[in-house]
Amino acid sequence: MRPDFDIVIVGGGLVGACFAALAANDRELSRLKIALLEARPPAPPPDDGEVDIRVSAISRASMRILDACDAWRTIPSRYLSAYTEMIVWDASGRPGGAGSLHFSAADGGEPDLGHIVENRRLQWSLYSAPAFRSKVTLLRAELAALDLSGELASLALGDGRTLTANLVVGADGASSVSRKLAGIETGGWDYEQSAFVTHLATEHPHRDTAWQRFLPDGPLAFLPLSDGRSSIVWTTTPEHAQRLVTAAPESVAAEVSAAIDGVLGKIEVTAPRAQFPLRAGFARDYCKERFVLVGDAAHAVHPLAGQGVNLGFMDCASLVEILSAELAAGAKPADFAERRVLRRYERWRKSENTLALGLIDGINRLFSNSSASLTWLRRMGLSAVNGSALARKLLMGRAMGTTGELPVGAQPKLQSR
Repeated sequence: MRPDFDIVIVGGGLVGACFAALAANDRELSRLKIALLEARPPAPPPDDGEVDIRVSAISRASMRILDACDAWRTIPSRYLSAYTEMIVWDASGRPGGAGSLHFSAADGGEPDLGHIVENRRLQWSLYSAPAFRSKVTLLRAELAALDLSGELASLALGDGRTLTANLVVGADGASSVSRKLAGIETGGWDYEQSAFVTHLATEHPHRDTAWQRFLPDGPLAFLPLSDGRSSIVWTTTPEHAQRLVTAAPESVAAEVSAAIDGVLGKIEVTAPRAQFPLRAGFARDYCKERFVLVGDAAHAVHPLAGQGVNLGFMDCASLVEILSAELAAGAKPADFAERRVLRRYERWRKSENTLALGLIDGINRLFSNSSASLTWLRRMGLSAVNGSALARKLLMGRAMGTTGELPVGAQPKLQSR
């Protein structure tokens, strides 16, 4: 039986679009029939200079992956904000003093630690990539049913159409419908925290620096924007986050300024405000016969380290590498969707993602409390790491995605132009 498509990707957000663009650029996979199932594909973002509040911190490794699929270069430079320094400190300390940590791109021999980019512009750049536009079929519908019991995967769409595929890639987020329909179980926990987000104008320039202070209820991060403002993510209690959304802007500005230790001077709220609940989650299996998960559908982490979408991009590059190698070795498209092949990807990425989830969760639990004994431990730990060039380099490498078992697409030889 000939399938309608060799690969159907369910979910056209950042991670699903990245997988589609990488596959369309790959020498082996680009020969196949690839479809992306997304009910609400993006529209071109307005070129009015305004920065949407939904932004991501894109690591060095992710930049290389995005460059590999011709997406990074299409984002206008005025909407890219590189950050070269990162300063982290505990609530009981001060920036630059005891209980603080300073990362610099220069220490790692890199031009920057990463970039802050609007999600909408990044998503549009993936959809606009030449190979994506020429080789990926966009299906504007939702997934209604999934049958993996036959020789081909069978998908029923919300508009009544049915499709068959050799391989289905679930990239539809933390609340993944495809994962549920595939019968894959999940684990996880609620943090009893919410993230408050908005943009702020500050009296003092951000100096291309990401600032993060750990407070008893959760971390407050300032991320530098290209227009001189800062985007903030404040992890706090759900009640406090909701108050920050509805309170007078002047009151919010004063509270945020005090919470960040006044390092950027007076503050003005200059954008809409929003909050969203936080939860960690993971799929107990990443694959079944003819089905595989990537991104938040496989793992969802706390946002304090900004690693969510970066882990998803690494999933995509790793899976493309494994599937491409299988085809290059002579396998047929029907063969590369076998669980024995997909298990190679699962073993690779599950270990990396589990390590990241555990590390991020541990940091959040260690710092998000007011225990006197833990306060001393945190200050000593941060000071010790800051005083060790090797420890800083190891942590910085994890943050930039340049350490660990990297897929070819994330390695330096494909560094952004």
